[in-house]
Amino acid sequence: MKRLALHWQILFALVLATLTGIVFRSLFHGVAEEGTLVARALSFSQFVGDLFMQALKMIIVPLIVTSVISGIASLQGVKGFGRLGAKTFGFYAMSSLLAVVTGLVLVNLIEPGLVDGQPNEVIRKVFDAKQAAASDADLEKVASANMKEPKDFLDTIKMMVPENIFAAATNNGQMLGVIVFSLLFAIGITRLPAEEMRTLKEFFQAGNDVMITITKWIMAISPIGVYALMFPVIFQNGPDVFAEMAKYFATVLLALGFHMFVTMPLILTFVAKVNPWAHLRAMREALLLGFSTASSSGTLPVTMRCVQDHAGVSKRTSSFTLPLGATVNMDGTALYECVAVVFVAQVLNYQLGFGEQFMIVTAALLTSIGVAGIPSASLVAILLILKNSGIPDAQAATAVVALLSVDRILDMVRTAVNIFGDSCAAVVIAKSEGEKVLEDVPA
Repeated sequence: MKRLALHWQILFALVLATLTGIVFRSLFHGVAEEGTLVARALSFSQFVGDLFMQALKMIIVPLIVTSVISGIASLQGVKGFGRLGAKTFGFYAMSSLLAVVTGLVLVNLIEPGLVDGQPNEVIRKVFDAKQAAASDADLEKVASANMKEPKDFLDTIKMMVPENIFAAATNNGQMLGVIVFSLLFAIGITRLPAEEMRTLKEFFQAGNDVMITITKWIMAISPIGVYALMFPVIFQNGPDVFAEMAKYFATVLLALGFHMFVTMPLILTFVAKVNPWAHLRAMREALLLGFSTASSSGTLPVTMRCVQDHAGVSKRTSSFTLPLGATVNMDGTALYECVAVVFVAQVLNYQLGFGEQFMIVTAALLTSIGVAGIPSASLVAILLILKNSGIPDAQAATAVVALLSVDRILDMVRTAVNIFGDSCAAVVIAKSEGEKVLEDVPA
């Protein structure tokens, strides 16, 4: 009997978790009192989900190090690396800008924070209610975001050269330093005598093969992990979680959908000259896992496997573009930050002219680079941009707490957009390097 494909298993787990969450929520009225059956079920589910996420995160650093070094060491020296790097950074800058502009245009056209041209007083009251009734967990998130220093462009540059590479490897926010070190190490390998270079290349290639095997083992249990992650989310939020800010929610989804299903397919069609729907099919496992985990970093091993095995991009190209993209290319995050800030400004009746909105675009682009690829990591960036837009600290923090009510689902969607953007970059750059991609995509 033919085994059900993994992406269908993940999709089935998502549907089952949603149904179970709705049933439990209706039976227990969304309340999980300590010691009750539902509280124990939620606790166990959270434990299994955390275990799955930790398994994925466990392999991120060794996978990045071995894949980047083995891939770049085969690039025929610094010249090949420079060309690949220029193309990668150029594509990421272009796609992020297109995403932010899409969000800015739609939030100004739809005006989710306004009713008949006036600030939405209902949502304004929601902001006030959230301030009065914010849970300890929500307030703790905002407080911790307030305490973190903003990562501006210069901070990001400094992160590229960590003073302790082992400390950087244990810090999600400093993965860029690990990538830069791996690149330098790989370039150093190409400067060694032929015998020594071959030995090191074979060592890291074998290490990368081992990490890919471990990735496949972890992915075999991914439907269980996906179910465990989704069940508490549905129970806590319910299917009607979006009622208070439906127009805002729809605006973000429309902008993300436009970027993923219109902008990026057009780039694949006219720049890479490949079938964009074939690429979507090739990436379905990574997209579903990214959606359910809301972590582009945690999904990176699966993204690399899909791009290499299903889309046909070489390890040489994918091992450079994808780890870098999971760190610096956040199309969905940058778009979301832009829409969220303008939405809050509309509700609070803060007028944003062209100059202010241009600054929001710039801030969204720069802060998205420094955002870690983990759930709700854009919280800090949104708070920072709100403050820099002239909105008082108290109102900015209240607005962020209100956004948290719908953030989890939107976070899942924008993570999928981030992952798809990275994979499109790999395909476009692979085609520009003369590679044959998407020629035999499984149905």
